[in-house]
Amino acid sequence: MNILKGSILSVIVLSLVAFNAIETQKVDVEASKIEWEGEKLTGSHYGTIDLKEGYFEMEDGKLVGGEFTADMNSIDVTDLEGDSKAKLMGHLRSDDFFGVKKYDEAKFVINTVADKGDSYGISGDLTIKGKTNPIAFDLKMNGNTATTELVIDRTKYDVKYGSDSFFDNLGDKVIYDEFKLDVKLVMK
Repeated sequence: MNILKGSILSVIVLSLVAFNAIETQKVDVEASKIEWEGEKLTGSHYGTIDLKEGYFEMEDGKLVGGEFTADMNSIDVTDLEGDSKAKLMGHLRSDDFFGVKKYDEAKFVINTVADKGDSYGISGDLTIKGKTNPIAFDLKMNGNTATTELVIDRTKYDVKYGSDSFFDNLGDKVIYDEFKLDVKLVMK
């Protein structure tokens, strides 16, 4: 009799767990936006990178995971025009920086999520130029939109051009190791 009660209880518990399925919510890549800013000793440059695809995993209306891929070929410079813009875009796409012929995607995978009330504490793995490193940040969700600001140390991804951490005598040609990403992700 106790075995039967235990079996029935197990079936009920498993049935309830099955109804708490994880829902995948795709990101609208056209409505989403990734803006970057890189600074150097004499100023800064900024632009955009297109999101290729992405999704959030939700359970009972709460964020539990996700994965996002950026199209590195789409790196655009928005603070310059003409030849200056073309020259910087070419340099950013070259092996000196992101080597997009070989590494045409960057990827972020969420590993853990902590609900902080008005935001989520996110930790995950970011892959750029074939190098993967852990990062952590806060993500705010408002309706179908998620936003965050990230600071990335480019040298951890083998992007060392102009870094005074690796090269001497750069003078006013120093490019700071960290760059900023301002991310807005809109769910479909």
